[in-house]
Order: sequence, then structure tokens, then C-alpha cells
Amino acid sequence: MKVHYDLNTFNAKKPVITIGVFDGVHLGHKKVITSLLNISKNEQGESVIVTLWPHPRLVLSDEIETLRLLNTLEEKEILLEKQNIDHLVILPFTKEFSKKSACKFTEEILVNKLHVKHLLIGHDHHFGKDRAGDFKDLKDCAERYHFTLTRVNPEKTNGASISSTKIRNHLLEGNLEKANEYLGYEYFIRGKVIGGNRIGKKIGFPTANIEISDSYKLIPRDGVYAVATRIGQHLYKGMLNIGKRPTIDKHGYRKTIEVHLFEFNENIYNKTISIHFIKRIRDEEKFDNVDQLVEQLKKDKATALKILS
Repeated sequence: MKVHYDLNTFNAKKPVITIGVFDGVHLGHKKVITSLLNISKNEQGESVIVTLWPHPRLVLSDEIETLRLLNTLEEKEILLEKQNIDHLVILPFTKEFSKKSACKFTEEILVNKLHVKHLLIGHDHHFGKDRAGDFKDLKDCAERYHFTLTRVNPEKTNGASISSTKIRNHLLEGNLEKANEYLGYEYFIRGKVIGGNRIGKKIGFPTANIEISDSYKLIPRDGVYAVATRIGQHLYKGMLNIGKRPTIDKHGYRKTIEVHLFEFNENIYNKTISIHFIKRIRDEEKFDNVDQLVEQLKKDKATALKILS
């Protein structure tokens, strides 16, 4: 997959293009991508995904302090790389860019810069200023600029349509199974291992404290999870806690993300690792003393090992 941050570097044979934010690269997105690959093969062209960054809501929304996304740009590139597309075009999204009309966007970007031969869109795709452009506008543009157009029906699971918003809500509510079902893979976070207070090591459950550099990255609901952690090329079983550690930190000022890896004893400070959420075990709890916490951690480990086996 060739990644283009500059439209001047783009060159493709008979470009078959789809446009979208693709937050999560979930099963609904993958249905569009499968159609994209099939059409590009039939047309003997090359598959192209055009995405916007930053996410338009990070630029235009009043809720920027609370908005959370399923993917960072790096994670999105990792997920799209696995889809075997030929080109990923990343358009910088700004307030000025948002003022382009649907027609202007089609002419300036899709036709003049990317030389679109076929355009594929999702069922609810709107584009251009105030998202005013719809399928009818695109049909008019297709006729005017001589490219073909396809609209893909929504992907559904058990009768329910899949969307990034639904997945975000499921993760925030602790409904990990439903979120992963809609994603088609285990939700993951990537972060750097930073130093902690080493209390976990003292009680027999050493943890790696994870720092997420992107403030907009969605962190699932507080609680204990069975996880698989990738460090380099290796995958390790473990359990993870998200929360304020009420038993140890009486004040609970700061939320932490801590992962305990089973059968692991290496120094991984400052390394970037990926943590994949397999199943939610329980809510975070406050215990009367550390001994009670340790007993619960032993139970959590047994539960996590059973899940991960």
C-alpha cells in the first residue's frame, strides 16, 4: 500500500476510489473495501482509499474536549494496510477545506488531482460543505466528469447496521463483545510503557503502565480485562486494569492503564506496545485492604487464563 500525504505524488492506473473517515475500519467499512477491490480488479485499475485527517469533528465540533475516536492515524494506516489496497490518500482537513462545495471537491480533488475512473461510496455518504453533497449530486458529477459510480448497501449484524458511533458507545458502556463483533477484530490501543510506583511488583502482580499520547483515542470503560499484548513480534497473555486504583490510591486523582503480563519478566520501559482487548472481566472495585485486592487479582488471573486459553 502506497501512502500519499501529497496529491502531487499520486499516480495510479484507472483509479477506483472510495472516500471516508474509516474510523475503526469496521465490518461496514470492510464491505465497502471488498467492493472496491472487486471493482478495481474487474476494471483492471488500482484501488484507492481517500481519507481525511484530522477527523472533521476534531476540527469543526464544539465537543473536541470529549470527542473520542477508535483509531489514531497510525492505527488506521495499520488496519488499512491489511486490506490489500493499492493506495491510501490522506487529505489534510482544515476549516478552509470544509468550505469546499461538493461540486468543487469533486472537480478539484477527485477529477483533476486523482483522475477518478470509478467512485464507490457507502450508503449514507455525504460530502462537501455542511455535508450537503449526496448520492444525487454525485450522480450529476459522474455524468459531467465521465466517471462511473456505485453505492454500497449497509453491512448489518443480526439485523442491526454497523457504525463507528455504535462501536464507540459499546466500548464506553463496557460492551466489549458487541464492539469487537462490529469491528471484526479485537479493539486495541497502542502506547508507551512508562514508570509507575512499583506497588504491583511488591504484591506479586508487576504491571506496565501505559501512556497514550493521543488524547482523542477512546479508552474502554474502567474495569479489568483479559488482553493479548504485542511486544515486537511476540504476543503475550495478560490482564489489564483501567481506572483510578481506589484500593491503593486513596485520592484517586488520576486514571491509569496498567497491564500485567503472564509468565513475563523483561524490561520494556519506553517501548511502544499494542494491547488487544479480548473480554471484560469485571468493574474496578475498592477493597478494604491490599490482601483482599491480591486475592481478587488471583481470581482475575485464573479467569483471564481460562478466557485466553
